[in-house]
Amino acid sequence: MARIAGVDLPSNKRIEIGLRYICGIGPTLSSRILSQAVVNPNIRVKDLTEEEIVRLREVIDRHYRVEGELRKAVDFNIRRLIEIGCYKGIRHRRRLPVRGQRTRTNARTKRGPRQTIPGRGRRRGSSKK
Repeated sequence: MARIAGVDLPSNKRIEIGLRYICGIGPTLSSRILSQAVVNPNIRVKDLTEEEIVRLREVIDRHYRVEGELRKAVDFNIRRLIEIGCYKGIRHRRRLPVRGQRTRTNARTKRGPRQTIPGRGRRRGSSKK
């Protein structure tokens, strides 16, 4: 099992897929890293040589922001937006969608489970006519 950027990569997957387990590396970046490190993307993680693992580590450490460093940078950017009080910062502070999504019917993930409000729904004693 290879350990790159503090993440244990799954040994039975292709290295091109395995690199995606690192936060900040997606499909495009994965193939770009493999071409820079001169590693075959179809080889399994368990079949990597020590030299290839070292090359992958060097490329990722030297050129890309991943895992803790990336999370710290994203968190700092959000804190900066909140601090300067811009629209996006206000949306973050109120825990609402930031990128213009509607909130009237959706946004349950951001807003949390529904809040029950007393007095809503059918009234007692009222009947259909």
